[in-house]
Amino acid sequence: MGSVCFAFAALPSIAAALGAIATNVVFVIGSIFFTAGAGLALGLPNRSSSVIQFVGTLFFNVSTSLALAAAIPAGAAGNSGWRPDVYGSICFLVSSVLAVVALARQRADARDTAGGWLNLAGSVLFGFAAVGAFVLPGTQALLSPFWTGVGTVGGALCFLVAALLGLLPTPSRAGGQRAATASK
Repeated sequence: MGSVCFAFAALPSIAAALGAIATNVVFVIGSIFFTAGAGLALGLPNRSSSVIQFVGTLFFNVSTSLALAAAIPAGAAGNSGWRPDVYGSICFLVSSVLAVVALARQRADARDTAGGWLNLAGSVLFGFAAVGAFVLPGTQALLSPFWTGVGTVGGALCFLVAALLGLLPTPSRAGGQRAATASK
C-alpha cells in the first residue's frame, strides 16, 4: 500500500488534481504503510537490513509530515510539497544492498532474488529522486524535476512489484526457512 500511495501521489497529473494538501496526505499515509511493513520485517532473518530499512521509513515519516505541515498554511497556492529526502533514501539503498548480499549468501530462490534486486532498483531510483529534489541555492528550483518524479514513481513501482512477489506462495524449502527480505 505504501508503494501504491507514493507512485500515485508522485504523478504530476494526480498531484495537480488533488492539490498540495491532499497529495501530501497520500504521501504521509504511504509512509505509514512503509513503516508498518518495515516494522513487520524486523523479525525476519536479515535483521541488519530490516533495521536500516525501518530507520529509513522513519525519515520518510518525518519528511512527509513536515511537507504536509508546510502545505496546510499554503493551501491551494502551495506546490506539491514532499520530495524524497536523502536520509531515508540512503537508508533504503544500504538496506537493499545488505539484503541482496544476504540473499546471495543464502542462495535464495529466483523469486526472493528477484524481489531483492527489485528493492535495490527501487532504492537506487529513490536515491536519484532525492538528488533531483535538491533545491538549488538561492532559488526554489529543483536540481532535476525529471529525476524527482521518475525516481519516486519508478522506485515505488519497483517496491510494489517486489512486495507482490513476496505475497506469492512460498515453495517448500529444506529446513522450512525462507530467505527473507523486507519489501517496501
